[in-house]
Amino acid sequence: MITVGLTGGIATGKSTVARILREAGAHVIDADRIAREVVGRGRPAWRDIVEHFGKEVLRPNGEIDRARLGDIIFNDPEQQAALNRIVHPRVFADIEAQRARIAETAPHAVVVLDIPLLFEAGNHRDLAEVIVVYAPEPVQLARLMQRDGLSRRDALARIHSQMPIEEKKKRATRVIDNSGDLADTRRQALAVYRDLCRRA
Repeated sequence: MITVGLTGGIATGKSTVARILREAGAHVIDADRIAREVVGRGRPAWRDIVEHFGKEVLRPNGEIDRARLGDIIFNDPEQQAALNRIVHPRVFADIEAQRARIAETAPHAVVVLDIPLLFEAGNHRDLAEVIVVYAPEPVQLARLMQRDGLSRRDALARIHSQMPIEEKKKRATRVIDNSGDLADTRRQALAVYRDLCRRA
């Protein structure tokens, strides 16, 4: 089994590459999906978030209002760090449990940890490879404004709350450039996957 990280910047196309790798046969563990699950209503992380941020981050149904929480943390590094301290340990415990199950059933698997803030959280060090899905910042900005209906200022705030994509590109062991068309991205992703299969 080989375990690699998959990361990128907001609106660089990481989800697209993750889907291509999953369809090709990789075992993709989606940290964002796990993060949504661990903050589900009534779970320990949910209770810690409500205790720290207050009930104003809840929707009427009692679930976390991700947009409201996002507005708080994107403009406040200390609050972002507080949220990470609550959520990250629980996410990574779940990831390790999934990896253990895959190791038992598919010992030659390619396991891809799809983690948006891989470098920021410092969880890249024990991985065989780190794949960064890259698009230059002007492309990120245009995609994010179009996708989420954000103003230029709000989109830039979200981009700048993460490590710069150029820095992530430097730290990667492999880069998939997603500034072109989907066919080109698919070709790059499948070439990486084939090589990882040989190593696994």
